[in-house]
Amino acid sequence: MNTSHTVCQIEHHAMMFAFLSKHAIRLCGNRGKDAILDAMTEYGKERGRRMALNAQAHGDPLNTMTNQAYGEWKPDYPGQMEFGQLCTEPTLQTYISKCAWCEAWQKHHITEYGKYYCVNVDNAVYQGFRPDFTCTPISTSMSWGGDCCKFDWGHPLSAEDIEALATKKQELGTSCMKDFNFHTAHLMHTLIRVLTKQLGAAGEKAVTLALTEYVDTFGQEYLDVLDTISLDEIYPFEV
Repeated sequence: MNTSHTVCQIEHHAMMFAFLSKHAIRLCGNRGKDAILDAMTEYGKERGRRMALNAQAHGDPLNTMTNQAYGEWKPDYPGQMEFGQLCTEPTLQTYISKCAWCEAWQKHHITEYGKYYCVNVDNAVYQGFRPDFTCTPISTSMSWGGDCCKFDWGHPLSAEDIEALATKKQELGTSCMKDFNFHTAHLMHTLIRVLTKQLGAAGEKAVTLALTEYVDTFGQEYLDVLDTISLDEIYPFEV
């Protein structure tokens, strides 16, 4: 099938996770839930490691400012997400008040499984970027019934940092960002690896059921396009 014009969006990424979560938990109960949470921590840390490699390739230090600068994704269109800073001192605190992942799970009536995406992913990305960093949720996330997701990044952004962040973002543009074909492929490969390792045959069955449901929802081309993404690009390090 020709996938040259097939473009995944946040909805595909969100639902790839939700379907894998759903079938792992339905088949394996708490073992499935634990495996999904472990898989998401691994996925987040891999994202953070790629961000760190990009920062280092540009000669930048690994700090909270550069972590904010080297994000790998952007919304599919303006207004899809709403987020910003609550304060920058004594620590950087940020919020998300409109979330495309939450909206995708609500659309497909699968938030009960999608919500496990949110448990540790932001902290995992931060720790993948620099292992001694911690991102702490300071509110109940929207997928778990809260009104707004809020995070404390543990370090301040000074006035100089804020100016440097704006300059760095302008300098980088979208050069370090990946599209959601890439991000969905990364999510799929990492979750499959962890689920099959931890859950064995039941994990393999969960993967088969999840990918079948994904294809039934979006079409075969949205799965086939994920095979066009190079594993060497997804994992520029040993896994």
